[in-house]
Amino acid sequence: MSRFPGSICGELLMKIRAVYPGTFDPVTNGHLDLIQRCSALFDDVVVAILRNSDKTPFFATEERVEMLEDVVKGLKNVSVVTFQGLLVGFAEQIKASVIVRGIRAVSDYEYELQMALMNRRLSSRVETVFLMPAETYSYLSSRLVKEISALGGSVRGLVPPIVEQRLKRRHGRRR
Repeated sequence: MSRFPGSICGELLMKIRAVYPGTFDPVTNGHLDLIQRCSALFDDVVVAILRNSDKTPFFATEERVEMLEDVVKGLKNVSVVTFQGLLVGFAEQIKASVIVRGIRAVSDYEYELQMALMNRRLSSRVETVFLMPAETYSYLSSRLVKEISALGGSVRGLVPPIVEQRLKRRHGRRR
């Protein structure tokens, strides 16, 4: 029996939906790099912004949705949604068979492996795939971007232009 439902002569007939979750507060060029990689690998990519009532994000959920929709508008198989609760439950709800997580360093891997194994325990129908961003973005995080911007540094090249503009406005700088 084939391991892949619907496969004929090695061709996969089912579409693979992947979910790429995160807070994206704000979205960085590292996130965008992974979204583009996902878009090339999977039939359908759902970028899922976590709504966590226990945390106060820098940008409101609606702002993060707007910025992400703006930067992925050229990727026809990518959509942006919000969710709360268990990621694996959300993945099952939207019929995603893959969770994509970015790995920048060994320290990321340890945490992400633990989460992937727990998700596997909660649902055997959803697999976790780890992707590495381009080397250019291997050090980049939303936390660093916010810190640099707050201290008056330039985040050009680290975030999409729309994010750079919103960070400047938020910190009271015009240009």
